[in-house]
Amino acid sequence: MARLVKHDRNKPYEIKVDNGQVFYVCACGLSKHKPFCDGSHKRTLDEEEGIYIYDENGRIKVENFYP
Repeated sequence: MARLVKHDRNKPYEIKVDNGQVFYVCACGLSKHKPFCDGSHKRTLDEEEGIYIYDENGRIKVENFYP
C-alpha cells in the first residue's frame, strides 16, 4: 500500500523509561511496527525539502505543477 508521508524528522524519538529501558518511536511514518521504529527512516536520510510518496518499490517526489 502506497503512503503519502510528510514529516519534519528523519529519525525516531528516543523514549527512556524509569527502569532504564529505551524505546524508539517512529517519526517518519514508514515503520511497519508502529508506533515503534523499525529502521525504515534510513530510506529518508537523503531527502531534500518536499513531499514524497513511498511504497514497497521506492519513493517518488511530488512535484508542484502550480507556481
